[in-house]
Amino acid sequence: MVPGRTFVICLGNQMTKVRPGTKERPVYDAESFPAAPSPPMNDASDSKRLIEMGREALRIEARAVAALVDRLGVDFDHACRMLLACTGRVVVSGMGKSGHIGGKIAATFASTGTPAFFLHPAEASHGDLGMVARGDVVLAISYSGETAELLTILPLFKRMDSALIAMTGNPQSTLAREADVHLDISVPAEACPLNLAPTASTTATLAMGDALAVALLKHRGFTEADFARSHPGGALGRRLLLHVSDVMRRGADLPMVRPDTPLPEGLLEMSRKRLGLTAVVDADQKVVGIFTDGDLRRALDRRLDIHKSTMADVMTRGCRWIGANELAAEAVLMMEKHSINGLLVLDESGSLIGALNVHDLLRAGVM
Repeated sequence: MVPGRTFVICLGNQMTKVRPGTKERPVYDAESFPAAPSPPMNDASDSKRLIEMGREALRIEARAVAALVDRLGVDFDHACRMLLACTGRVVVSGMGKSGHIGGKIAATFASTGTPAFFLHPAEASHGDLGMVARGDVVLAISYSGETAELLTILPLFKRMDSALIAMTGNPQSTLAREADVHLDISVPAEACPLNLAPTASTTATLAMGDALAVALLKHRGFTEADFARSHPGGALGRRLLLHVSDVMRRGADLPMVRPDTPLPEGLLEMSRKRLGLTAVVDADQKVVGIFTDGDLRRALDRRLDIHKSTMADVMTRGCRWIGANELAAEAVLMMEKHSINGLLVLDESGSLIGALNVHDLLRAGVM
C-alpha cells in the first residue's frame, strides 16, 4: 500500500476502508454502492427505439454471416480434408468469448460424427495439454489472432506434429501465419455500438464452425441413426433407437383367445392383461382378428347376447399390426393415422409375438 492513502476493499458483501498502519473496519455495505440506474422508460418512442436497436443488431450479424459465403474457397476445402483425414480427435481451443463459441463448435463436431473436445488454452499450459495426442487436429480460434494464451502453446502443438487450423479476423496475425490453414472470419463491424463487445464476430465464428461440421457430416454420409447414437438420452434418440421389440408386451403378458372362446371369457382375458385389447388366434397362433373396447361397444349397439356370443362373432378381422423390428416411432405414427390405441405385433408368418398400446409408448418416452 502507498503511505498516506486510504483504500476501499470489498470483503464479501461489505466495503471496508483501510488506511495503512490501521486495522480494517467496516464502513459501507454493498447497498451503499448501487449500480448505475438505467434511463427511465418514458413513452412508446422508447419502445420503438429498443426494437429498432435489436433489429439493427440482427441486420449487422446477418450481413456478417452472409459475407462468409463468398469467402469460402480453397482454404475451407483444405480444412475439411484435414479434418476428414484426422486419425485422432479435433482439439478446439480459444479464450474468452471465442472459447465459449469453441466449446459449442466442439460439441457440434462430436455429435455429428467428428470426435472433438474443447481445450482451454490457459489450462493447457498447466497440464491439460496432456489431453492432446499425435494425430489430433487443432482448431484455434482468436479474432485478433494474437491471443497470448494460444500463442504460448502453439510450439507445443507443432512439436507433437498436430495439424493447425486457425479461425481469425486478421489474416496477417501471428496465429494465421503459423497455421496450416487459415479461415477468415473477419466482420466489417460488431453489432455492439461501441464496436467492442464480440457480437457479429462470434456469430460469424459459430457459423463457420457449423459450415465445417455440416460439410463433414454430409461427406461422411452421416444419418439420423448415427445422430441418435450420439443422443441416446434425448427424445430424438428414443425415437430413432427404440424398436417395437423394445417396448412390446410378450409371453404371459400377451392377451390372446381362440375364435370359439365365449365372449365373457374374452372380456376377462382383456381385463386381466390390461392392454385394452386381445388378439384372436387359431390353433397355430396365427392371428385371425382382434377384439378391443370399440368392438365391445359395437356389439352392445347390435344388441348381441353377450352370454351366447363367441369372439368370432364380435372380433374385427384384418386388424392393423406391426413388425417387431420396426421403430417404435412407426407404431406411434400408425396409431395416430388410424386413430387406434393399440397394435398387435406379428412375425413374417402372421403369428402373434407381441402387442403394445399407447401407454407403453408413453412410458418408453417415444410419444
